[in-house]
Amino acid sequence: MRKKIFNNSCIVLILLFSISCESGKEKPVAEQLPPKLEKLKLQQGFKAEHLYSPSDNNQGSWVAMTFDNKDRLIVSDQYGALYRMEVPAINSGKSISKIEKLKIQTSEKVADSIIQIGYAQGLLYAFNSLYVMVNHRGSDEFEKTSGLYRLQDTNNDDQYDSITLLKSLNGAGEHGPHSIVLSPDGKSLYVIAGNHTDLPEIDNYLLPNNWKNDNLLYEIKDPRGHANDRAAPGGWVANLDPEGKKWELVAAGFRNPFDLAFNELGDMFVYDSDMEWDLGMPWYRPTRICHVTSGSEFGWRTGNGKWSPAYPDNLPPVLDIGQGSPTNVIYGMNAKFPEKYKHSIFAFDWSFGIIYAMELETDGSSYSGKKEEFLSGLPLPLTDGVIGPDGAMYFMTGGRKLESDLYRVFYNGSVDNIQEKSIALEQTEENKIRKELEKYHVGINDKAVDTAWPYLDSEDRFIRYAARIAIEQQPVATWQNKVYAEENSVKKINAAIALARQGSKNQQDKLVSLLTTIDYSKLTLSQQVDLVRAFELCLSRLGEPNGKVKNTIADYLAPHYPSESDVLNQLLSKTLVYVDDASVVSKTLTLLETPQGENVDVMANTATDAADLILRNPQYGMSIAETLKNMPPAQSTFYGNVLSNAKKGWTPELHERYFKWFYKAFSFKAGRSYIGFIDKARKNALSKVSKDKFEFYNQMSGDSLLSSSGNELASHAIQPKGPRKNWAEEDIAPLLADGLTNRNFEQGRNMFLATNCITCHSMKGEGQNIGPELSQIGTRFSPEDMLRSIIDPNDVISDQYNSTVFILKDGNSVVGRLISENDKEYKISQNPYAPDVIRSISRSDVVSTKMSTVSLMPPGTINRLNDDEVKDLLAYLIAGGNSDNAIFKKSENSASAK
Repeated sequence: MRKKIFNNSCIVLILLFSISCESGKEKPVAEQLPPKLEKLKLQQGFKAEHLYSPSDNNQGSWVAMTFDNKDRLIVSDQYGALYRMEVPAINSGKSISKIEKLKIQTSEKVADSIIQIGYAQGLLYAFNSLYVMVNHRGSDEFEKTSGLYRLQDTNNDDQYDSITLLKSLNGAGEHGPHSIVLSPDGKSLYVIAGNHTDLPEIDNYLLPNNWKNDNLLYEIKDPRGHANDRAAPGGWVANLDPEGKKWELVAAGFRNPFDLAFNELGDMFVYDSDMEWDLGMPWYRPTRICHVTSGSEFGWRTGNGKWSPAYPDNLPPVLDIGQGSPTNVIYGMNAKFPEKYKHSIFAFDWSFGIIYAMELETDGSSYSGKKEEFLSGLPLPLTDGVIGPDGAMYFMTGGRKLESDLYRVFYNGSVDNIQEKSIALEQTEENKIRKELEKYHVGINDKAVDTAWPYLDSEDRFIRYAARIAIEQQPVATWQNKVYAEENSVKKINAAIALARQGSKNQQDKLVSLLTTIDYSKLTLSQQVDLVRAFELCLSRLGEPNGKVKNTIADYLAPHYPSESDVLNQLLSKTLVYVDDASVVSKTLTLLETPQGENVDVMANTATDAADLILRNPQYGMSIAETLKNMPPAQSTFYGNVLSNAKKGWTPELHERYFKWFYKAFSFKAGRSYIGFIDKARKNALSKVSKDKFEFYNQMSGDSLLSSSGNELASHAIQPKGPRKNWAEEDIAPLLADGLTNRNFEQGRNMFLATNCITCHSMKGEGQNIGPELSQIGTRFSPEDMLRSIIDPNDVISDQYNSTVFILKDGNSVVGRLISENDKEYKISQNPYAPDVIRSISRSDVVSTKMSTVSLMPPGTINRLNDDEVKDLLAYLIAGGNSDNAIFKKSENSASAK
């Protein structure tokens, strides 16, 4: 549901006669379900019920839900009121028939049209109260602004009559404040907010609140301006008492997680978002499931400053999912589902319509897990969900004023698969140790340092982290001498990290001297990463050192660069550039020109194959498709950025090789901000060359390829004048009432280019063949039909250009265009921009198939165009690109009138 803006580059007109992709083989006839159920794919044994459509009843688009103490469901419209309803029994065949808009019975009577409370992205019934997380900046329609509110029924008449603002929050929108969750012990509340929500006044910090960027890489904020004014700590989780009087920061460093959930051991999990404009870049972080521990940091920083999950001063995810838009998170322990789902995290993806289930397994003090596709649909913009009192899963679709629906999913399989009492996960000894250490994250405790210190070299990363935070929470004077007295190399590294984060500038020389006593060659790869990160923190936290300290660091690290690890090379390269090492430029330039290693494809190391997502939602998937077709080597992008800040070690030959790399880098395709990031690094590098060489290197590095903003490649296509309009079917008749005569050929062609039709279609031999050839379309279809299909591309989809959903035996699904099939396998294409890349699916793995209900053509492709621009585009299509067509000539009536 978070904001996604892509440069959609494909209009696929779906106005061809149906041509079946199937081979004509008979398939078993499935039960005919209503369309809203037919589109769902469920795991075996589960059944879904469609309960209600708020959109059909002018009740908005629902995004938050909770059950109250009378088992009634309370929901919120994203931009409207709260509603309360009773839900029918499971499998009763009934839908919701009675629903009430919540009114607050205050002392003054309020008109029904007034929204007293709403615009919520989080709801929770607890402590005989309804907690409401309002996400809103205040307006004439609804005056309340973002914050946590408490509704109470003080006279027990079953109507709320009291609204109390517990905490005002500065932030709104899709990265604003989100969910409210009851603590595992039922005594307090947890709230979660995205990175555009300021941290409010906090009484206690489990994560020390002296956060910094902590990155020596040349800082480039998003070139298109996203989150440019947002700094650490990013998204956050806080704990508070029921009255909202005492707030405690639990964790931070997220981008935009919407929700959190606890398992039976009281451990917290969130599903954090990616930054889709960073696709294909080294700082791209996919959507991911995170185990959130006391005082944890997850390393979100704006622009290219995001930390690697390998850094020891933040925690890694349990699982990288892939691209998507995370919304809801549920833990299944209270569901009447088969046992494995009682230990599963259910993570909702709004963009691609998937509920992932990740069954947890204990792994030291943390967890591991493997995801499966629990439920999916095309389209299915998932917003919120809960496990109801009846043990079923309730979930909603909607958001952004989209069509909204309420569903229920329950297990309808063999009762032998349902156990009355769930088998709880067994707490490990490591989990117990970590939680004992976390008790020292609160306040000053004389025992904290001595208790935590032995665990600084624990093999368990989460334990090492908990031990270090426990030490950092104590006065530095009580433990800084232990840092310098430590002889164990691993303890020495982690203690140095703690002191770099909490100490002062006068500690820098001694810390660097301490770290250089460590025998680098005897460390494991992960320990080497930790060591170089410790050097980086000494420099970024404690300030630029003198020349002697710089030389000491360079002499120590340079012999170990390059290494065989990409993440280690990233750390080494930026640190050596910072300390002006003489050899780093030539070494790094060689690495830049020969990309290899684990970060060559940053989109490959996820649980979900990026290609599997493209056709689930082409509006967002086509950007992934373009990136996969010609993705830049991510590690090279990183080195290009690093070298832009290098001042020493250059020769004319090295400079030429470097600036020629930029020219090549502009030929790749990645997320929307890629070109801007490369250009910012290019300009930083140019700022360090002599004036007489500036123009020479400026042209060599590709300045002529760029637009004036530097955020995209130069385009000669004339852009629409607008104004922008959200075109709808009812606009067709008025637009075409006077016909299409005396149209402007040049403007029609310009609109064909500006809406990027040509990147998917060919006309008169020009363009691509992803969609149908358009030269003859005007001889077969009316202007009304054309415009209707552009406005609503999902209404009718030709089989020739439709996708097939393959339901697999393991419960997952695959979406692709069926190219061919035989007795053994299906062959499909998933990337319209790389149609020759074919994937094979064994027929024995497929349970069933069905046609997708989502067109390759994204909606809204003509919304930038005004009336005349749309008319000229239609005329251009009708004429098949022929400028001599009569539609472009003045009619006799027009001529006589003049």
